[in-house]
Amino acid sequence: MRGIAILCVAGILSAQSTPEATSKAHSSDDPLLAAMKDELQRSRTLQISGLDKPYFIEYTVEDLYSYGTSAVLGGIVVRNSNHNRIPRTRIRVGDYSFDNANYLYSDMGSGSTELPIDDNYAVLRRSFWLSTDRAFKRGVEAITRKRAALKNLTQPEALADLWKAPTVQKIRPNERQNVSLDAWTSRVRDFSNVFSAYPEVLTSLVTFDASDSTFYLTNSEGSTLRIPEFISTLQVRATGQSSDGMTVRDGAVIPVLHEKSFPSNTEIKKAVEQVAQRVKALAAAPMGENYSGPVLFEGMAGAQLIAELLAPDLALARRPIGEPGRPAPFQPSEFEGRMGSRVLPEFLDVVDDPTVKSWKGTPLLGTYDFDYEAVVPAPVTVVDKGKLKTLLLTRQPVRGFESSNGRARVPGSYGANAGAVSNLFVRASETVKKEELRARLLKMLQDRGKPYALIVRKMDFPTIAPSDELRRLFTASAQHGAHPVSTPLQVFRVYPDGREELVRGLRFRGLSVRTLRDIVAVSEDTFVFSYLNTLAPMSMPGSTYVSPTSVIAPSLLLEDIEVERPQDEMPNLPVVPPPPLTAAVNR
Repeated sequence: MRGIAILCVAGILSAQSTPEATSKAHSSDDPLLAAMKDELQRSRTLQISGLDKPYFIEYTVEDLYSYGTSAVLGGIVVRNSNHNRIPRTRIRVGDYSFDNANYLYSDMGSGSTELPIDDNYAVLRRSFWLSTDRAFKRGVEAITRKRAALKNLTQPEALADLWKAPTVQKIRPNERQNVSLDAWTSRVRDFSNVFSAYPEVLTSLVTFDASDSTFYLTNSEGSTLRIPEFISTLQVRATGQSSDGMTVRDGAVIPVLHEKSFPSNTEIKKAVEQVAQRVKALAAAPMGENYSGPVLFEGMAGAQLIAELLAPDLALARRPIGEPGRPAPFQPSEFEGRMGSRVLPEFLDVVDDPTVKSWKGTPLLGTYDFDYEAVVPAPVTVVDKGKLKTLLLTRQPVRGFESSNGRARVPGSYGANAGAVSNLFVRASETVKKEELRARLLKMLQDRGKPYALIVRKMDFPTIAPSDELRRLFTASAQHGAHPVSTPLQVFRVYPDGREELVRGLRFRGLSVRTLRDIVAVSEDTFVFSYLNTLAPMSMPGSTYVSPTSVIAPSLLLEDIEVERPQDEMPNLPVVPPPPLTAAVNR
């Protein structure tokens, strides 16, 4: 059947090209959008006798201009700029109740299709024709195999495969921010030279990345979007080595939605210096010890903990249909089937709100008007008085819900899109001042007879750990039967007299979203933590698509957290003395 579909579909598509469609498209001021819409209109007639007919066709394109430069100790090591168009063609055959999606092989053969960066209408139109041909054939094959698989599987409940959604039309001006790579190359060189004054820093890197893009979407339901988007980050990384050989590290990431939102050069240099000073301090700090007891996640660390533990489980996906003896790889949400259960203390609410643009003067990253499926989002209260009230949904039907709430942020697996949080607000009905929160921590350690308690002020989230450290972390987590959680970068022992001591080399044990039920108090102050969510564990880098996110949360005091000292082998110290950095400083 596969060979028949190839020959027949190609013949049908090429036979339907008309001069009228071409002449109409050339009158448009946007050849890319015209090619998408014209080919979509023609593809509506796709049909082969005896095979399932497409009922939903969608084209999306990321028209992306990217810029990047990196420097080490004042020397540029990377500099590039690119223009790419990332297309995605999705065809659903069957109907809303049953189609080719949500199945182990829904994405088979759906590799990236090249799309010309020239605004040549005829060439663009041909590219969409070819991608439509491939997507149609894949869809017909997938739905046939899905039907066969279901004959040998028992499903607890029949669910539809796609929720309907209102149509939207929004064509915004195709404006770009005109990033100056020359100017940023000079700035990055200057920022990286700060590390030249710190011989304790063994390796360092300052990187600037910018994505100046336009998101296009058009589908057979009548929705059309053209939305300019910009995201840029300045990332600082540094490592050092303690006297026993342990590698220590720190970093800083500044993400913005507009180039003008970056801090001044003076402020950025100060942030770079702080990274260097923290690495220097960590290299001289004593090794931490195994500990179980109260922990205060202070300042930004509280928001980071919420971002890592709570946020990923708030997006609900559906387990795909597998084959007998071959289940589809799938990581369910911890909150699946737990509506109405207590997931946080009663004094905490959580609201996801992509309509808020700033918080107390700080711009938020998770703001958007339309999700990846052209659904208009609205604020959603996901946790009310500590109880799970609802979850974040895409157009993929899931048990217990009726429609999308506009949280499709990036392309997903098995023919669906992936949901994620936007601007996540943790709100408390009971708060204490910073000083009182610290006092409660000291009282808890005294009541338990502990020699000290711990304060965490910074987590490694999103992770900047090297690959070998991540492998060790994943292995250790698997041995404990837990999901990997990022390590704390800034941990302090606090003694009964209030004295603090920086320690290094600790990681969490048994930390999970269920731990958040044991929050005993939160601060009255809240902190904005913005990051680029890759939807990977610890938001590891490497994904083509990212989801800009902000978490607004207070400091968190938890009653009982376990940390351990890893039993990893230490690398040897350098045997060759380093060269002087004077030349770099004076350059």
